[in-house]
Amino acid sequence: MSLKTIAIMSPGDMGHAVGRSLGEHGYDVIGCLRGRSERTRALAKKGNVREIATLEEMVLQADLVMSILVPAEAVDAARKVADAIRATGSPIAYVDCNAVSPQTTATIDGIITGAGGAYIDGGIIGGPPGRGPAPRFYLSGPHSHVMAELDGKGIAIRDIGGPVGRASGIKMCYAALSKGTSTLHVAVLTAAEALGLSQELEAELRSSRPGVVDQMGAIPRLPANAHRWIGEMEEIAATFDAVGVTPHFHLGAAEMYRLLSRTPFAEEAPEEMDQSRTVDETIQAVARLLSSRVEDATEPGGDRS
Repeated sequence: MSLKTIAIMSPGDMGHAVGRSLGEHGYDVIGCLRGRSERTRALAKKGNVREIATLEEMVLQADLVMSILVPAEAVDAARKVADAIRATGSPIAYVDCNAVSPQTTATIDGIITGAGGAYIDGGIIGGPPGRGPAPRFYLSGPHSHVMAELDGKGIAIRDIGGPVGRASGIKMCYAALSKGTSTLHVAVLTAAEALGLSQELEAELRSSRPGVVDQMGAIPRLPANAHRWIGEMEEIAATFDAVGVTPHFHLGAAEMYRLLSRTPFAEEAPEEMDQSRTVDETIQAVARLLSSRVEDATEPGGDRS
């Protein structure tokens, strides 16, 4: 099967960059933007994603649908595309590239396959095309070969074979370490701030763990994406729990992303964030939120949960 037209759902930060890169390599990239935000529409235009009026038209025109959106929307998006597949009879290939658990990807497989589509389990590791090394698209399931020709077209294809669930599983394990570690950094620095030990801890870390200090430099970038990563941490927790590993690390990580999503900095879009903001400013904002929570809990009649 040769791919000519590729649909992106939804052309956000990662999706529009993938669409732009594929377009630069000769593919016709389309998307149904019905009901999407003005930001998504602007990103779609930036990514040269051609707008299609309905999902039915989209699945008729496309050879492949790439679902790239927040984990919480993955199942609903698949149901909408499945309805369009049934309405049109199009046996389109559908790859879920979202940060979901093997259990969730199995659910989506049933939705797409049950409608007559060809399902591919996917998981993206790395940043958007054009901002460093090409993102790796891990794939599994019986139809994963459909995406082989996209290798080197701004993205790197990693077909690991085997059944649906393997690609999502490796994404869960990788993100558990990468994004999970980021929340541990936030938790440690916030606790030090609350204890009045920020300067002392920083001095010790710079002396004994300078590499960790460098990693902590990414903290100011977290609030803008925190709302996306709450669900991702919950999917990781479910993945771990299903194989007998404690889910509590990543339920805690989800809570840290909830805190970050409540800071004023979370109102920024990733492409508009203040590049001058420091780690200290970010941590101080989180510490203020926690301080308010503690004060509320200790007041008579306060919530102590």
